[in-house]
Parts: sequence; structure tokens; C-alpha cells
Amino acid sequence: MSVFKAAAVQMRSGTEPRRNVADLEAMVREAAARGATYVQTPEMTGALLRDKDARAAAFTTEENDIVAAASSRLACELGIYLHIGSTAILRTDGKLANRAFLFGPDGSMLASYDKIHMFDVDLDSGESWRESSAYEAGAVATIADLPIARLGFAVCYDLRFPQLFRAEALAGADVLTVPAAFTRQTGEAHWHVLLRARAIENGAFVVAAAQGGRHEDGRETYGHSLIVDPWGRMLAEADHDEPGVIVAEIDTALSAQARRKIPNLKNAREFSVKEIARPDAALRGAAS
Repeated sequence: MSVFKAAAVQMRSGTEPRRNVADLEAMVREAAARGATYVQTPEMTGALLRDKDARAAAFTTEENDIVAAASSRLACELGIYLHIGSTAILRTDGKLANRAFLFGPDGSMLASYDKIHMFDVDLDSGESWRESSAYEAGAVATIADLPIARLGFAVCYDLRFPQLFRAEALAGADVLTVPAAFTRQTGEAHWHVLLRARAIENGAFVVAAAQGGRHEDGRETYGHSLIVDPWGRMLAEADHDEPGVIVAEIDTALSAQARRKIPNLKNAREFSVKEIARPDAALRGAAS
């Protein structure tokens, strides 16, 4: 059990990775100056790009990625855990992964996670997204056992799949992470309630760094980065869509306390689903 300060960095990533890295560095330094020893950035920190050809030109392998290189250096210089919510990485098979990274205070890469659930939706606003056409889905949940906390990984659309967070909580995660680039429409409708629900139902802290505002590629994201405690209370929020940093204290003892008060992780039971056949005969009789 540990007490530490966590920060969520809210960004408005553009189409040029080098500019985004410069923004990332400035805000991570601000977070560290405010006492944060764990700092999280949003989904697609490196760049937000709709155009297929632009993605192919901008993104590269993990070994050559400038976001990863800068983050390793920055984590070592500042002596922090730096969690890059995700960036696009070229896999060895030529496909892209929506990949999160965690760097330790010595600059080493401690963990990575490929987003499992692809955002393939058609919204009422007319927006249509097919993330699976650009990225290969991951298949492995990740837990990082750190001196300060046990960290469970997720990215954006993963938030809508509670089974991922339950599996990580059962594996001991007391801090769940949801770096995101929620659309404005879905964010206004569901962002706060889903993050608070994941915290409450798992007795865990949730840290969610978000993209916010209108981006160079034309999309609009919701912002409102949040840090939530295991009782569902919002400890810090960027109540806007502008770039910025929020910081809150995390005491992992409160996660254990919440799980003792409401031991739903222990009380869960296996069950089956029984389908009751529709009484067609009775309906025919009633209609005759």
C-alpha cells in the first residue's frame, strides 16, 4: 500500500508527432513540478490522423518511435513513472497497434498494452469510425506491479467492456487506467458515469487522461480528464476540453478499504443463463 500523487495530462494532439512530443514534454514537466510521481497522457499522444497515407508516413516501429524515446528520457530525468496512454506503433507484420507504454524512473520500459476493443461505430451525429480498418486489436490484458500501485491498463473504447476491468481488479489492480480520445457526443453522454462505475464496481482508483477540443484532422474530442477514487468520488477533473494537467493524491489503502466494505469481487458467483420459450400457443389462443 502506498500514497503518491498521480497526474493526468490533457492534450489536443495534432497531426505532427514532433509538435505533440514538445507539448507532451512541457505538460509532463508541469505535472512533475506539482509533485506527481505517476503521469498519464491520453490515447494517441503521438498524433491523431484520419488519413491512411498520413498515418503510414507518420508512424514507425517501437524502436524508432520518437514518443517512446522522448518519454523514456523524460521519465529518467524526472524520476517518475510515465504512462503514454497510447500512440500508433508499426508492428513487425506491417499492421498498426494502438499501444500504451509505461516507463519507469530509470527510463526503462516496464510494460506495454495494445488496445483490445476497436471503436467501430456509427453515431447519430453522422460520425462513422472503423478503428479496426487501421489498427490490429490486442488480445492480452496487462497488469504492472509497481512499488506505488498495481496498475491495470485499458484504452478509450475499452471503458465500455467492464469484464476487462473486473479481470484486472481480480488480478489485484488497485489503479485502473483509461487514457482516451472520446468523441464529444459520446463523452457528453457517458464519460463521467462510465469512469465512476468502473471505479465503484471494482473498488479501484481510475485515472483517465483525455484528448480535448477540435483537432487538426477535423475530429472533436470531449476532454474532461478525470481521477476517481474507489468510492466513485471525483478527486480531480479538467472541466473543459483545453490542454492542461490535473493532479490528485492516491492512497491505495483506500482501494483495499472499499473492497472490504463492499466485497463484491469476493461475492461474485458463476451462473448460467436460461432462456424461457415464448408461449406461442397461449398467444394464438388469446388472438382467436
